[in-house]
Order: sequence, then structure tokens, then C-alpha cells
Amino acid sequence: MAARLKERYIKEIVPALCRDLNRKNILAVPRLEKIVINMGVGDAIGEPRMLEAAMNELGLITGQKPAIRKARKSIASFKVRQGANIACMVTLRGERMYEFMDRLFNVAIPRIRDFRGISPNSFDGHGNFTLGLKEQTIFPEINIDNVLRVRGMNITFVIRNAHSADESRALLKALGMPFRS
Repeated sequence: MAARLKERYIKEIVPALCRDLNRKNILAVPRLEKIVINMGVGDAIGEPRMLEAAMNELGLITGQKPAIRKARKSIASFKVRQGANIACMVTLRGERMYEFMDRLFNVAIPRIRDFRGISPNSFDGHGNFTLGLKEQTIFPEINIDNVLRVRGMNITFVIRNAHSADESRALLKALGMPFRS
């Protein structure tokens, strides 16, 4: 069974973007290539079980096993040594990417306290969008009683064939991203 959002993207969003962006070929329309979710665990240096807990939570949220990220260089003021385990990340593609995005837009983001919309200004120079979340407990997969520590995460939407941030914004808005007006 295909993801609900992917079917909507193919049947409704691609033709609409083709028309709005004056593209003759549907392959020239901006498309979501992958979603990268990164969770920093700075306190894993003193207590390794914090990294394991973060990996379990990220695995529950995404349905995929996270990869451990190591520090690239030593930073004395943060007590970080080169090669120390300091974060975990997941790259989602295909069906899992669309399923995650559907849950993020329709279930998790509406659960944020005092939510007024996502800032539409977090695009980089290549049309990719990064969203920062302050806590992992907004996802229904996480049992709040089992959370050792509330921690945030960065979610990056990598977009291909977008010539500007406006084209990327149009794609994400069509997919259901609740941007601030």
C-alpha cells in the first residue's frame, strides 16, 4: 500500500506545480529526495545510556535504526574528544519518508504548545528546508513516562530541482507544511 501523501503528490501536487512553475516536463518539478533527522546527545559523553535512549526514541519515531555520529574534532570547553559518540541520525527515503512527513504535519506539529506556524525563512541556498523541534514528546509513538530527558531534533527536507527557496516553499506548502502566514 502506497503512502497517502505520496499518492496525493503524484496525482494532484505534481500537475499543479507543473502549471504554477511553468514546467513542461513533470520530471523538472521540485521533488523531495530525502528527510534527514538529527538528534544531538551532548550528555552522552558522561553517560552512554543517554545515547541509547535517544537512539531508541528516534527509532520509534522514524521506524528505522539510527546511525551514531561521532565528533569530528575535540572541543575542550564542551569536554568533547574527537571520535566521541555525540549524536544519532536517520535518513528517510521513499515510502517511509512520506509516512513520516504525513505524521509530522498532521499529528506531531499540531501537538506543539502555542503553535502559530512554521517560519518560512529556514531555507538554505540550495532550496533545502531545516526545521528544529524542541522536544521529541510531540510524537505519539513516544511514551512520556519512559523519556529520560527531553531533547530536540533537526529535520532537514532535501529538495531536488528547485531553482529557488520560493519553489521549495511551494512544494512543502502543497505537501501540507503549516507555514506561518
